[in-house]
Amino acid sequence: MLGLLQVLAGCSKKQEVVPAPISGERSKAGAMLAYEHVLRIRLPGTEIAGRLAAARQACEMARFGACNVLRIEQAEHDAELAVRIVPEGVEPMAKLAAQGGTVGFRQTTAEDIADAVNDNQRQRELLEKHAQHLAELAARKDIAVADLIALSHEQASVESQLHSLQAVAANQQRRLDTNRLELHFGDTRAYSRSGRIGDGFSGLLDETTEGVTDALGLLGYGLPFLILAFPLALLWLWLWRRFTRRGRMQER
Repeated sequence: MLGLLQVLAGCSKKQEVVPAPISGERSKAGAMLAYEHVLRIRLPGTEIAGRLAAARQACEMARFGACNVLRIEQAEHDAELAVRIVPEGVEPMAKLAAQGGTVGFRQTTAEDIADAVNDNQRQRELLEKHAQHLAELAARKDIAVADLIALSHEQASVESQLHSLQAVAANQQRRLDTNRLELHFGDTRAYSRSGRIGDGFSGLLDETTEGVTDALGLLGYGLPFLILAFPLALLWLWLWRRFTRRGRMQER
């Protein structure tokens, strides 16, 4: 009996599931994965600005490794900070941001950019070969002035395209070497209110869905009877008019 009471007491307690600590990720050999992390932290409203400032300062001072601030947003009851940081700095940065708060949600996603990287490399190789061919043509002594001018324009265009592709390649490599980390700070009280409202709307939606489902079920059940009753009603109406008309003729 004592054991049963302990089990019941344990089941009656509401337990909060805390997400596991977030950690940085690095692509394995042969893979080209760009990792992104999202962390939602619930804090008292008065502490949000302090946590945001501490996380921003840690990034700008490279406290946990190379880091760049990508976006900062701040409102009355929430704030957001997006950074790009080395994988080793993701976990300590997340712990710093979550001090004094509760992690309500965490998400890690990976985008495979191997096709984009390989396509960029192929385009650069083709342009480099084209640029080499143009240089060989321009070095010829028998080339006309008009052709030389046209070659110069083409070389400038190829060089511009190469610079663009090199910038794309550098950005792709940066995505592979670092992780994007988004920190969302929310007011605990605002979250509680919105959570209750959300639960209320969710319950209303469930009840509405259940009611519509039951109504459709009743309609589907009664539809065959309606289809059968309609011609019977028409037949009864025709017979009624016929007998009443005959009765009137006999009275005359």
